[in-house]
Amino acid sequence: MASTSEVVAIFAILVFLQVWSAAGQVYNVPAVMSLNGFEQGEEGGPAKCDGQYHSDDLYLVAMTSVWYGPGLRCGKMISIKSSGGSSLQAMVVDECDSDNGCGATEISTSAAVWKFFGLDTSVGEVAVTWSDV
Repeated sequence: MASTSEVVAIFAILVFLQVWSAAGQVYNVPAVMSLNGFEQGEEGGPAKCDGQYHSDDLYLVAMTSVWYGPGLRCGKMISIKSSGGSSLQAMVVDECDSDNGCGATEISTSAAVWKFFGLDTSVGEVAVTWSDV
């Protein structure tokens, strides 16, 4: 059985790796894209990055907690690439909280992103990759 100090050391390493991966440039990360509403009256509250609501007509994304980190990507652009090969840039404005049901590899995007890719929002989830810009 592991001692308390070993458990603490392993936990510290995991936290460091999460923050490091959130802070460094990443490319072509596989993800599951879901639909999110960023306007007032839709699921969730105001965006975590700025405390504001945003139009679903903009290219917006909420990132899972691991990738969101402690807000290191707030206001930054990421490139999202569909399985068909087209890509667009979207701004990170919110956290897709893994404690409240967001998957570990999930990005949740506005309806405008789905429209750009020609996707039916009723599909629920699609495979994409994302990269820092």
